[in-house]
Amino acid sequence: MNGMEILQPTVALMIWTMVMWAWMYATRIPAMSKSPDIEAPAKLVGTTGAELRGKLPEKVNWKADNYNHLHEQPTVFYAVAITLAVLDQGGGMNAFLAWIYVGLRVAHSLVQATANKVMVRFVLFALSSLVLIALIFHASIVVFDIHI
Repeated sequence: MNGMEILQPTVALMIWTMVMWAWMYATRIPAMSKSPDIEAPAKLVGTTGAELRGKLPEKVNWKADNYNHLHEQPTVFYAVAITLAVLDQGGGMNAFLAWIYVGLRVAHSLVQATANKVMVRFVLFALSSLVLIALIFHASIVVFDIHI
C-alpha cells in the first residue's frame, strides 16, 4: 500500500467530525430541553438549525457551527488526499502535511467549540488553508505532469 499513508489522517479527520457531531448533540439536546423558548423538542416540526440558533445559548451553537465547518473546506482535503493516494503520492511529505492539516482543523474545532476567539480561529484556518494549498499544488504537479 505504497502512497496510502495519507489515508490515515483522512480517516482521522472523519473520526474527528463524528466526535464533533456527538459533542454537538450532547450539548444541544439538553439545551433544547431546558430552553424556555422551546415547548417540547420532540414535537418540533420543520425547524431548522438557524431557527434554533436564537433559542439556544451561543456556547451550544458554537459546536453546531464547527460541525458545519467540518463539512466545508475539509471536503477539498478529502478529495486531494484521495487523489494523492490514487496517484501513489500519499506518503512522505504529503502524509506529513495531511497530519498537519488535521491537527490544525482539530485545534480550530477546539477553539471554536470552547473559547471561540475569532482571531485564533482565523489564524488556525489560514494556516490549514496554506497546508491544503500545498497538498493541492503537489497533486497538480503530478496530474498535470509539471516538471519543476
